[in-house]
Amino acid sequence: MLTVGDLSFALKPSSRRRTMQITVDRGGDLVLSAPPDVEEERLRAFVIEKRFWIYTKLAEKDRLQKAVPNKTFVDGEGFLYLGRSYRLRLVEEQSAPLRLLNGRFMLKRSLVDDGRKHLIQWYSVRAKNWLGEKVRDYAARMEVQPAGVKVQDLGYRWGSCGKGDCLYFHWKTILLPPHIAEYVVVHELAHLHQPHHTPEFWQRVERAMPDFDRRKTWLAEHGMDVEGL
Repeated sequence: MLTVGDLSFALKPSSRRRTMQITVDRGGDLVLSAPPDVEEERLRAFVIEKRFWIYTKLAEKDRLQKAVPNKTFVDGEGFLYLGRSYRLRLVEEQSAPLRLLNGRFMLKRSLVDDGRKHLIQWYSVRAKNWLGEKVRDYAARMEVQPAGVKVQDLGYRWGSCGKGDCLYFHWKTILLPPHIAEYVVVHELAHLHQPHHTPEFWQRVERAMPDFDRRKTWLAEHGMDVEGL
């Protein structure tokens, strides 16, 4: 841990890095990545140099987080699925706890107290199928062979390339517009070639998705909009 003024950073040394990098994750936590031999004085100087950028990013995160209220699972409430908002309708009886039918999410009224659980289960199943298909499509183009696709709660990460070349995605990825969710897929597939965000990494992303930078920017600016579930 490194503290500079009122800013605290989790240190992430890596022998494969040649430069220092500051990351503000989706929860507002600060991560400072650097080669392992960089002295603390240089780390502190780097933080001071980037201080305005850090405060700007933290302010953006704070604004977005406060703007998204949690769901209460009442009739007419909107829920995202692949970038579209669908209204909720509470019903007395149906065969499944939750269904998407005729442009509405249908939830059994008796299950409202567990509405979040049932919605996450529904999202997770759809995410596994939809993301799995996109992974197969882009893996062929990017000449990689992921070991598998798993969907779970990844906290403040959209995706992760795990040990054994398995790709992990947050179930909330299925809430994003399709072209943004595809960017998350391409991003993680590129990590099968290059584990760090080097110029080579971004070149691979760009080859597979020439407009990735526009999608990346949208995700940074609007990704928090799906947090209030």
